Amino acid sequence: MRENGSRYWRQRRVVAALGGGRAGGGVGGPERPLLAPPRQRPPRRFTVHLGFTADGTDRARELAVAYAEGLSLLRPELALASAALSPADAWHRAERLFCGARGPDGERCADVAGHPGFHHALGLGGLGWGDGD
Repeated sequence: MRENGSRYWRQRRVVAALGGGRAGGGVGGPERPLLAPPRQRPPRRFTVHLGFTADGTDRARELAVAYAEGLSLLRPELALASAALSPADAWHRAERLFCGARGPDGERCADVAGHPGFHHALGLGGLGWGDGD
């Protein structure tokens, strides 16, 4: 059996004033818990670096574009426009693989960087814009 001292009276008055207790409601009640679950952090972006060998820079760029496009087909959540190529020992010299120019409706060009002609959105019938041939 509990003691009937004044410290327990004080505790009961505080709990009742906060709207808690057996009846529920207020702080600590069923609709608003005293301790809430932790908030979810927004997802962070990460980069994967794939190493491969090639005969030269042009061939390395072709292979990198093929790898990036292949991975984006398997995993659509990958950011294809952010793919870059750099020598293995000089990541600070990374160059973009895809154009990424912003179109009139907010889409991005999915062609390789430095392509001639119109910009084209992703997909078979993707929107084309810009200065063409």
